[in-house]
Amino acid sequence: MSRTAARLLATAVAAVLAATAAPVASAVASTPTASGDSFYRYDGSTPLSSYAPGTVLKTRQLPYHVVGIPTPVTAVQLLYRSTDAQGRPSANVTTVVRGLGSDGSRAVSYQSFYDSLNPADGPSRAIAGDVTLGGVIANAEALFVAPLLLQGYDVVIPDTEGQQADFAAGPEYGTNTLDSIRAATAAPGTGLNPATRFGLMGYSGGAIATDWAAALAPAYAPEVNRQLVGFAEGGLLVDPAHNLKYVNGALVWNGVIPMALIGVARSYGLDLTPYLSDYGMQVYQKLQTGSIVNALGQYPGLTWQKMAKPQYADPDSVPPFVAAVNRVNLGSAATPTVPGYLAQGNGGFWEGTFNNPAGIGTGDGVMVAGDVRALARQYCATGNGAIKYQQYDLLSHVGVPVPWAPQALGWLNDRFAGRTAPSDCGSIPAGNSLAPERVVS
Repeated sequence: MSRTAARLLATAVAAVLAATAAPVASAVASTPTASGDSFYRYDGSTPLSSYAPGTVLKTRQLPYHVVGIPTPVTAVQLLYRSTDAQGRPSANVTTVVRGLGSDGSRAVSYQSFYDSLNPADGPSRAIAGDVTLGGVIANAEALFVAPLLLQGYDVVIPDTEGQQADFAAGPEYGTNTLDSIRAATAAPGTGLNPATRFGLMGYSGGAIATDWAAALAPAYAPEVNRQLVGFAEGGLLVDPAHNLKYVNGALVWNGVIPMALIGVARSYGLDLTPYLSDYGMQVYQKLQTGSIVNALGQYPGLTWQKMAKPQYADPDSVPPFVAAVNRVNLGSAATPTVPGYLAQGNGGFWEGTFNNPAGIGTGDGVMVAGDVRALARQYCATGNGAIKYQQYDLLSHVGVPVPWAPQALGWLNDRFAGRTAPSDCGSIPAGNSLAPERVVS
């Protein structure tokens, strides 16, 4: 990596960390400001279901905005056909930005960690110039994109959660990402084509999309899978049922408990309200359009047990919730066929998560290290020997991107250069069971 790119990447990390760590005064996200933008609506007369996934429905060019300020960089945005968490046809948006001196042969699909229940917070809306509190992360991530562009990579940035903001719906994240690549390589004006090679890259919420895309690609989008050189990710959510127990009562990250409940219910059409306590209902309603910046540190002492009625103190006693979390457990998904780089922190105490649940263990404050180790080992054991695993025992979720980002970029550079992918198979420490949850009475 060049020194210029390294400096830009360090700046990007610092900006993102500052954005995610900043105190938030308001606990409720604003109403989606881009809901009136007709570009996001499919209004054609032909049924959406008649189009193949990845079909381009609309195209527009606009300046790439950062916190509402236009830059000289031009972005191409596409409305395209995809598939939601329930397997239904959906329309989604992605953004394509040309790299410096690009010839269209190399591209990186960068999955944002915007983590929001508000569609107005998606990266495409931030790029188009909208400014929302929850969109601060997508705006800050513009600096993550800069080193990729400077190295000549075209960058594709999908709205991984879809236009309903289906937070934590991993399979939908994956289909939105894969269909984004299909659309970007088919649309005139992007400079990309079906022969363009792609790397997948994402951290945290972006890692969810990255891993699910890599896992689903062989079956869902085999032609895209043939274009992939590898996937690089960090801070990965593997088994959400474990994560809820890990962050239970944490000082900062326990706010993801209600966010996960809302996201799961929305994504899979569930009604979880009969299981919630009066306090749980209050929080549930308050965060309907909240983002991660609305949830972090806003609910001190919040636990699942406070959210649920007494008879549902064990989350596994809620059948629809168990069914949903099992659907988003990466341990039950297919093994990617392309090389992978997985990184994970294990210093969650720095961010106020001191839990060490039996059978789950510790993590980076929100993601469980034993789950990521188990997934990496599972990939190795099921035919993918090109898996690199790196664990940062003294770094938390916010701290890991500082060393991870430049290493992930270097790892991707090597894959595009055709170098043999490194393997840690055989030396990855044991992890947790990723078996599906079972309903308890």
